[in-house]
Amino acid sequence: MESNHAIEVKDLVISYKNLKKMSIKQSLLHFRRKKAENFVAVKGVSFYVREGEILGIIGKNGSGKSTMLNSLAGIFSPDSGTIDLHGHSISLLSIGVGFQKEMTGRENILLSGMLLGFSEKEIKEKEEEIIQFAELGKFIDMPVRTYSSGMHSKLAFSITAILETDIMLIDEVLSVGDAKFKKKSFKKMKDLISDEKRTVVIVSHSIDTLSSLCDTVMWMHEGEIKKIGEPKEVLDEYLEFMK
Repeated sequence: MESNHAIEVKDLVISYKNLKKMSIKQSLLHFRRKKAENFVAVKGVSFYVREGEILGIIGKNGSGKSTMLNSLAGIFSPDSGTIDLHGHSISLLSIGVGFQKEMTGRENILLSGMLLGFSEKEIKEKEEEIIQFAELGKFIDMPVRTYSSGMHSKLAFSITAILETDIMLIDEVLSVGDAKFKKKSFKKMKDLISDEKRTVVIVSHSIDTLSSLCDTVMWMHEGEIKKIGEPKEVLDEYLEFMK
């Protein structure tokens, strides 16, 4: 293994059980249980990311991009193959990442931080900075179920951006929030990923984001890697293919 690899993925396969919809009448007529279909979302993929590298992943919806990201974050376990993070701490920044809805924003900061592997003391030291960055005002002490999707995203971004891990996984988050917050979060993201020790994987549909931030781009198509390499080359080919 190369000593400067932060992430190594080998022969990764991830599948879902896909239950077809069936009406109540149909299910009463067919007492036997409907067999679930197996959908393979990632098909034997291998790649590596060097320490300090910024990898962008692009592909049309359903190509396996977010499944790949979730498996790197440890949310989905592979059917086969391996993911080696070489002992690095990792965080996932995604709009869909769940907060406990009945808990307040402040309580969710603590919970999220602990799930990322930080101690209570480390989180408390950064808490005020997270709250300031998120700009939620009095809502920080209200249940997250009262938040709009924009507020939810602001809090998720702030936690991941301020509690810095060795590897950051970013799923299409740079496009959220109002214009002012978008600008602020993009600047923060650029600052974070300019740290030459930090490794970043970004899943996005934005050609501009990927071409301006990434060292390497990986194009996924139907669960496989179609091309990986220099951003301009891969993105030009992807755009041509999508026409």
